[in-house]
Formats: sequence, structure tokens, C-alpha cells
Amino acid sequence: MLLGASLVGVLLFSKLVLKLPWTQVGFSLLFLYLGSGGWRFIRVFIKTIRRDIFGGLVLLKVKAKVRQCLRERRTVPILFASTVRRHPDKTALIFEGTDTHWTFRQLDEYSSSVANFLQARGLASGDVAAIFMENRNEFVGLWLGMAKLGVEAALINTNLRRDALLHCLTTSRARALVFGSEMASAICEIHASLDPSLTLFCSGSWEPNAVPTSTEHLDPLLKDAPKHLPSCPDKGFTDKLFYIYTSGTTGLPKAAIVVHSRYYRMAALVYYGFRMRPNDIVYDCLPLYHSAGNIVGIGQCLLHGMTVVIRKKFSASRFWDDCIKYKCTIVQYIGELCRYLLNQPPREAENQHQVRMALGNGLRQSIWTNFSSRFHIPQVAEFYGATECNCSLGNFDSQVGACGFNSRILSFVYPIRLVRVNEDTMELIRGPDGVCIPCQPGLPLGVRRGRDWSAKEGIQVCVDGKPFSDQWPSVSSAPRATSYSFLCVSIHPFIRTYKLQKTELRKEGFDPAIVKDPLFYLDAQKGRYVPLDQEAYSRIQAGEEKL
Repeated sequence: MLLGASLVGVLLFSKLVLKLPWTQVGFSLLFLYLGSGGWRFIRVFIKTIRRDIFGGLVLLKVKAKVRQCLRERRTVPILFASTVRRHPDKTALIFEGTDTHWTFRQLDEYSSSVANFLQARGLASGDVAAIFMENRNEFVGLWLGMAKLGVEAALINTNLRRDALLHCLTTSRARALVFGSEMASAICEIHASLDPSLTLFCSGSWEPNAVPTSTEHLDPLLKDAPKHLPSCPDKGFTDKLFYIYTSGTTGLPKAAIVVHSRYYRMAALVYYGFRMRPNDIVYDCLPLYHSAGNIVGIGQCLLHGMTVVIRKKFSASRFWDDCIKYKCTIVQYIGELCRYLLNQPPREAENQHQVRMALGNGLRQSIWTNFSSRFHIPQVAEFYGATECNCSLGNFDSQVGACGFNSRILSFVYPIRLVRVNEDTMELIRGPDGVCIPCQPGLPLGVRRGRDWSAKEGIQVCVDGKPFSDQWPSVSSAPRATSYSFLCVSIHPFIRTYKLQKTELRKEGFDPAIVKDPLFYLDAQKGRYVPLDQEAYSRIQAGEEKL
């Protein structure tokens, strides 16, 4: 502030009083600036200007497209329609489980049959319909068809059961529920508590005895439905598209609203920021009920015409085989997925793929270089954000260990601040004046834009290449929070934890020397859960025990 005032004073004095030429005024200001320590700014300028200009151009390009969509009241289905017109016979989706290929035309016709069928059943724009199924092509066609009608899809986490599942269906006020046949048992568990007016449809293999009595088989009904485009609903770019639910870490799951503009911005910033290409093929093994799989991944198909390979669930042993089979050029990851791949024994498939980019968030700096060098992936496209957050960051220049960047010279272009949070409670840390404290490199952060903020658990910021650590594992569905929490269970009744309790569990991990409760893990060879003793713990830590 003082330096800025001094520069302004010198400028006014030199020009108005001394009446010096602009060239002399410029040199005077430069010398004053350098003499006041401004050389550091010059160093930062030289080091980051190329990256910042590119990031600024990406942001401006996406903003211009968003303004155009706002003016023309475009929606995701309208944008998808233009993609279909460009290449109707290009492969849009591939489901690895059955090797089913859908062209853009087929996806368009399936989604239109969904819209026409639901309209015939009385659903209209503004209504809500829930989807509860594992990854497959139909998942995309269902919510896209609902969007064509103006119906808002509630995308239910397939790991939810009983109270949490019932809570999501009840609070969504869904008029219809489409569930996969693999989820039938979970629906049967809560059927007696469901609203009797809720219409049930089952997609997939049909076993009448395995579903509630009022359930209808959806697949043959859709085959008979008209495939023409339904009348366009009165929806705009800022209207609701669907709901994505939080993990329920601090209680029951809560719905995050995703509007059409939000869907577009998330997919477009990734596409342009990481220099994706229309002929790229994306390998998407992430859940489609979350934004990473359904927006960052599937969004490239719907909006930019890329082919997306959908896998039901991540498999470390089949990962590279799938990439080779479908000639994938981009793979998606999240959290510890990359570590699981590194823990696999080396094999030929690692060197035979065509993957040029790994896209996701949560890649630890400690394994970043090993991951990219072992699997020969030239670009790691790490980003930071959340479905319910109003801003995000992107590591556009592949800086090792960074989840993004915050411009030091063009900060006004994307005005966000990184502020400190308490690592244990995830509460904002404020100064004596009640104002948030800016975060320095290596400290736990929250992302703040304007008056809104979002604290991401355990994330540390990396500015210009300084290290950060990624998200701590979640305990929303397991009693012990570790990298192997999904395999380790405690035999005492589990009570859903709040943030402070979660932190204690995270610190304990699954070390039997620290945890006093009996622990079990899934023994792959025996095919059952066995006690987790110190010897087994040591084998797991050494990578000798396959999980």
C-alpha cells in the first residue's frame, strides 16, 4: 500500500510539477519500484506471466460462452443437441461391463424416449425424479432425458442404505424412482417407509420376485416410447439441472443443486484449461452420482463430442487393459486411486496404452512423479473444487504437487482468496478483527470468493509449486478413516461422526496398536473378513498383503 502511494506521488510530481517526458517518468517509477524491493515482482512476473495469461484467456473464453448461453437461454439438452448434429454416428458412450457402444444418435433417441415416457406418465417441468443405479450408459440417458422434459434428477449415492437412502428420497420430493436391478434389495429394505405415491421403475435384468410389488420394468416401456424430441420446457441456463448429494460426513446427506450453467462451466473450464481435444477418449471409472464422474467426465461427451468409456467400478488390475482396449487418451482419478495403481506389480500393459493425460484431484505430491513416470503420462491435470463451491482452481501448467494457482499479477481477473482453517475442526481461523486470515503455502486452507467460502478437509495450498497435501479420507461410510477404511470394520455399533470425532478417527488410523476396538479386514485369499492383528498390519503397510 505504501509503495503504491509512493509511486503515485512520484508520478504526479514528475509530470505535473517537473513536467518530465513520459519516458523519463517511466524510468523514474521503475527505478523507484526496483529500489523498493520490486525486483521480486519482476521475478514473479517473468516466471508466471505465460501461465497467467493462458488462464485468463481460458476464463474469458468460458465467460463469453456463458454469456451467450444466458442470452439464448440454452440448456444442457440444447447444447447436447448441437453436438448430436455435428457427428450423430460417432461413438458417445461405451459401457465396459457389456462392451455396449452408443452413438450420439442412440443416446439422443434413448434420452428422448425417457422424456416422452415420463411426460406420458404425468411428470412435467419442475418435478423431481430419482435415479439409483450403478454406472452404465442408461444412467446418462436417464438424467439427460429428464432434463429434456425439465424434470430435475436426484442422483442417489449407491452406497446409501436404510435411513440415509430414505432421507434422500424423501427430501428430494421425487415423484418417480428409477433404480437398477442391482439396487433392488436396498429398495426393498425401505419400501414400507416410502411415500405410496412414489412410482417405482426398475432398469436392468427383471426378476419380479426381487422387487417391490408395485415396481414396473422400465426397459420395455422405453422401447415402446416415442423417440422424437419432446417440446422444449421453459427452462433457462440458470435453472436447476439435477441434485448431487454430499457424502453425509456431518449427518445425513444433503443435496447440492447443479444448474445448467454450473454444469457447463465445470466441464468447459476443464476442457479448455487442460487443452483437451474433440477426438480424445476418456476413461471414466468414477461414480456418476458425483460431479467428477458425471460433469467433469460425461460433460466432455455431451458438450464437446468426446467419447467416454464408463466402468461400473474402479479396478486396479484391469485399469490399463481397459485403456488399451478402448484406446483411451485421458483417464480420470480421485483420491488414492493413483496409489492403488502404483501398488500393482509392474506389467506390460503399463507401457502399451495411449494415455496422455490423467485428470482429477487428490494426487499426493509424494507419488506424483512416480505415477507420471512409471505409467508414461506426460500431463497430470490436477484441479481443486467442490460441487457446492462457487469457485475452483486448476493446475494448467502441470506443476508437480499443485492443485491449482492463484495469480500474483492478474489477481483481479479471478478474485479468489485462500484463507486459513483449523485442521481439526475445519472452522475458519479469524484474526482479532474477525476477518479471515490469508493462507500461506503449506497451510490448511479454505477457498473464499466474495463472502462465500468452502473448507476442503485437509487440503493444503500450493502456490507456484510449493507443496500441498490432498484430501483426508472420508469416514462417512466406515468406522476407521484410513486409506484402507473401506476394508477395516469395528464390531461395535457405529455412530455417524461429526468433524471433531472424524479427526480423531483419522489420527488413529487402523493400527491395532493404537485402536483398542477389534478390527477386521477382507482377506482376498480366504474370501472373508479376518482379525487385523499387528502382523497383518505390518504386511499391509509393507505392501505384501493384497487388498
